[in-house]
Amino acid sequence: MNIEDYREYCLSLGNDIEEKLPFQKFKSGEGVLVFYVSGHMFSFFDCNDFSVISLKCQPERIDDLKAQHDCIGNPYNESPKHWIGIHPATAPDDLLKELTRNSYEIVKAKYRKAAKPQSENKKKWVPLQPE
Repeated sequence: MNIEDYREYCLSLGNDIEEKLPFQKFKSGEGVLVFYVSGHMFSFFDCNDFSVISLKCQPERIDDLKAQHDCIGNPYNESPKHWIGIHPATAPDDLLKELTRNSYEIVKAKYRKAAKPQSENKKKWVPLQPE
């Protein structure tokens, strides 16, 4: 999958997706394009070197995915406990799409759950009644 097709796929996952180049201040991160859901990263890659896409993944799946697919390895600049790196040039499109959607769903579910209890726990403000 080429860089433009991958970008379009990421943006098609939902209306709640943002893309940014947040690391412009850093020489090594100038071209890193990041996709966010609920304000948190779910996919990123270097636009100048589209050789690895970093994706969030369930820790229990990572070793099996690496064993089954040569195109999956360590992520770029993230924890290999929760992230994988996938090589878009050698990855089958359906695998790349499935793992990208999985990453999006992991992040979306985590931060939707985290936000929900806070709003449910807020006490309703009731004005004091004059005596």
